[in-house]
Amino acid sequence: MKTEICKKLKIDVPVFAFTHCRDVVVEVSKAGGLGVLGAVGFTVEQLREELDWIDAHIGDYPYGVDIVIPSKYEGMDDVDADTMLANLEAMIPQENRDFAEKLLKDHGVPAFPDDSGPKGGLLGWTEETARPLLEEALKRPNVTLIANALGTPPVEIIKQIHDSGRLVAALCGRVKHALKHKAAGVDIIIAQGTEGGGHTGDVGSIVLWPQVIDAVYPTPVLAAGGIGNGRQMLAAMSVGAAGVWTGSLWLAVEEAEAEPAEKQSYFDATEEDTVRSRSFTGKPGRMLKNVWTDAWEEKDSPGYLPMPLQGMITFDAMRRTKKYAGVGECQKVGFNPVGQVVGQINEVETVKHVMQRLLTEYVDSLERVNRLLEQE
Repeated sequence: MKTEICKKLKIDVPVFAFTHCRDVVVEVSKAGGLGVLGAVGFTVEQLREELDWIDAHIGDYPYGVDIVIPSKYEGMDDVDADTMLANLEAMIPQENRDFAEKLLKDHGVPAFPDDSGPKGGLLGWTEETARPLLEEALKRPNVTLIANALGTPPVEIIKQIHDSGRLVAALCGRVKHALKHKAAGVDIIIAQGTEGGGHTGDVGSIVLWPQVIDAVYPTPVLAAGGIGNGRQMLAAMSVGAAGVWTGSLWLAVEEAEAEPAEKQSYFDATEEDTVRSRSFTGKPGRMLKNVWTDAWEEKDSPGYLPMPLQGMITFDAMRRTKKYAGVGECQKVGFNPVGQVVGQINEVETVKHVMQRLLTEYVDSLERVNRLLEQE
């Protein structure tokens, strides 16, 4: 099942796994796919530590790094990071900070034990904060792909990545965004339907995938959003995708660093228990619906702020509810981004087993379709 992308990236199967867990990155790459580490949320020092660990355990296998440089965000015209941070912090109403903190306290979420983390809670949702993360990633010889999760990367960053010998990928949720990616020189376009976890648009995968594939041909397209088994992978490949980009699938595997209570929240959820909400980052992202997502929509809510302001006030909530996932009522206010395939995530599996299952189901489904053709 090797596609041209497999040959270019020197992987065995076109399965890409987005994850914030270094162990998952290593195991997916060792199983023949490409693990992609999400860098947003890390300081440069923290990302360096994660990449050092990956490099020490991955052997000669390739992997990728995902950064976030939105096309539009507050503060994008500021000339340097310190000025931008000061201006952004001045734009955040105290009412919004108080609202977020009250939600955490009301549900028994302990305070974080130290002040580590991105300065001001600025998670890397800007070009100024993403550039140092990119620089760190480009020092790693096994990093063969840099992906941008929101918007078309700036042309100078695309050139920098290309000059280093890597490929550039970028996500999109609309055809017009895919065309912008292609015009800018992006090598791989990831078309993510609304079913996907994290930031998504509102167009369904089975509609979006073939439209993007046709619009940007011959640029290869990875299908994302709603892929949790081999049957869904076959559906993506059958409409012309060069591979699949997966994320939710890896949230509750044995190697994932999530606390047991967080994993259990995925096992307990159905496909009807997610919602697209701006309540954590300021842009629509799909996550588990809970008290937190509901509260920001109520009449007494101060309303969410645009990116990156909302993320600056919710960064503390994200890390506190991750660290103390099983304490108090953390899961009622936790940040658990996941797609609608959460209804298929019902037990702990190893990464190796998930990869084997995907490919077995893919082959079984393909053979079933071929048998139907033989009956004609």
